[in-house]
This record gives sequence, structure tokens and C-alpha cells, in this order.
Amino acid sequence: MEASLRLSEIFYSLQGETNTVGLPTVFIRLTGCPLRCGYCDTTYAFTGGEKWLLTHILDEVKRYRTRHVTVTGGEPLAQSNCLPLLDRLIDEGYQVSLETSGALDVADVNPRVVKVMDMKTPSSGEHKRNFYPNIGCLTAIDQVKFVIADDEDYRWSVAAMTEHKLAERCQVLFSPVTGVMSPTALADRILADQLPVRFQIQLHKYLWNDARGK
Repeated sequence: MEASLRLSEIFYSLQGETNTVGLPTVFIRLTGCPLRCGYCDTTYAFTGGEKWLLTHILDEVKRYRTRHVTVTGGEPLAQSNCLPLLDRLIDEGYQVSLETSGALDVADVNPRVVKVMDMKTPSSGEHKRNFYPNIGCLTAIDQVKFVIADDEDYRWSVAAMTEHKLAERCQVLFSPVTGVMSPTALADRILADQLPVRFQIQLHKYLWNDARGK
């Protein structure tokens, strides 16, 4: 029997974050997440969704003429069949990224997949769930994201980046919580402190606000 996954949605949009921001991308949003971050903007993906066979997921992705695919959630690794989906996408020649909370083990993720891993900051309410052995699995193609809401988050993020030498291992992203942290204030602090990070905003929110499937 073919493997399946529970999906909240599949949609085609511009990548709003990471180092491929602005590129047309197919997003595969898996249902379910063991975390409850205070700033989560995809709570609708916690429950519900529909089961899709992996073959049907691949067929839907093929409808769009792009090589970029992002598997996201929720927390995609909460479903074990996420791993074979990633393998099949890679084998089809797609450039695949995985957006993961960093709370679950990424050791078995295909090494050709770009891991975009959150390190949960204090304002998330879930920073004690960070699974630090994941850092050893990161390579130069991967990215670590810090979502920052306030000064405590900023100082915590700088300390974590420094302690774990993240900028020497992979790309580091600093992102303000939309509507909470001023993007300008965060950008000014990054420049003042000369941090080796990529500043990012959620492009899709500036284009389409919080429209689902964008």
C-alpha cells in the first residue's frame, strides 16, 4: 500500500522567506504540530487536512513549472512519511527545502534537502523544546532562523548564534515577528552589532497580508 500524508494545503506562490525569497515555489503544508508557539501564523494546520498519496502529491507539484518546492507545516517531521516525500521530490530533480521547528530530529532528512530550521526564541514559549543535537546535522546549504519579537529575543538569539558558532556552519536568518517587532529597529541592531546574519521579512505578508494559500 502506498504511503500517504495528511496535508492542509498545496499551493503555488512566491517564496516569502529564506535565501530563495521571491522565487516561484510550490508549498506542501503538512498537518499537525507538537508545538504551540505564541506567534504562530498557521494554527489552521494543527488539525484537519486531507490524506494524500505521495504519487498524488507529486502529480500536483508537476502542474506548476517551477523547480522549487518547500515542505512546511505545522511541523512536517511530525509525520514519518515526510521523509520518503522529501526523497521522492529530490529524486524528481526539484530543489527542495524543509521548514522545521527544530524540535524534532533532522538526522534522517535527505542531505540534499535544504533544512530551514527554527531555533525557538523565548517569546515563542517553546524555546525549551529546541533539540540542540540538530545543530550537528546542519551543513553549508542549510539555514537557521530566529524569529524575534523583542529585546530579550534578540539578545538570546545573538548568544545562541555565538555559542553554537552557527554562522560558521550555515546561514543564519533573523526575522521580526510581523506586527510586533519593528523591521527597521531589527535591521538597525543587526547593522550596529555587525552580525553575520541575513535579515528577512515575510514578503508574502506585505503582498497578500494573511491570505491563506499565498
